[in-house]
Amino acid sequence: MDDDHFKFSNAVIGLPVFFVLFLWIVYWFQIRFDFDFYQNGIYPRDFSGLQGVVFSPFIHENLGHLYNNSIPLLVLLAALQFFYPKQSIAVIGYGIIFSGLITWVIGRENYHIGASGLIYVLVSFIFFKGIQTGYYRLVALSFSVVLLYGGMIWYVFPEVDSTISWEGHLAGFITGFVLTLFYKTPDYAKPIVYDWQKPDFNPQDDAFMKHFDEAGNFVNTEVEEEIENLSTYFNSDVQVNYTIRKTDKNDEML
Repeated sequence: MDDDHFKFSNAVIGLPVFFVLFLWIVYWFQIRFDFDFYQNGIYPRDFSGLQGVVFSPFIHENLGHLYNNSIPLLVLLAALQFFYPKQSIAVIGYGIIFSGLITWVIGRENYHIGASGLIYVLVSFIFFKGIQTGYYRLVALSFSVVLLYGGMIWYVFPEVDSTISWEGHLAGFITGFVLTLFYKTPDYAKPIVYDWQKPDFNPQDDAFMKHFDEAGNFVNTEVEEEIENLSTYFNSDVQVNYTIRKTDKNDEML
């Protein structure tokens, strides 16, 4: 892979900053004007609760809840935009929608709010996609995500903490993995297939490979052709006449 594929852009900083800033603005409106946004969260298996599929990631219970989600979002969104710029918007959009729908189906009959479902989408997508590509930089990114947020895996189980929406976490984790199956590997991470690795490759058509025989020994075909041409020439029936001329010392050299 060429380093030119990793070009820093304003979106690497702008996307996570604006997303997180919007979360803080929503929370400011909530406490400043005493808005009750909780009822706009996901309420499972209730038709009115479907609105939370879109709204719930932007609603938080308190300042601690918002802060704990803001830091991972800044890190993970920046990593997603930098390493997967063509897939980032789709992963965020579909991640919010499908993780919300799964939560609506499997969740308890309570309001589910917060951006933690999206965080699990990002962790899952970045980890599994990097492993699937096998490309060393993306694999390293996957292990970095595990190092930073690997402990989050325990919060997809109900026994850990019944006060959190483990259903939203599980839905986000599943959604992130499924998205890796639908989005192709970035071109820069695909292994290079050389002509000689292709099944229809013919060594005689390659300018370099024709210098090797079937056993892999080097054969200088140009030298062999010259020798063959000379051999043909000297074995031909061409008659060559030589003339010897005797001259005196006083003869002038012309």
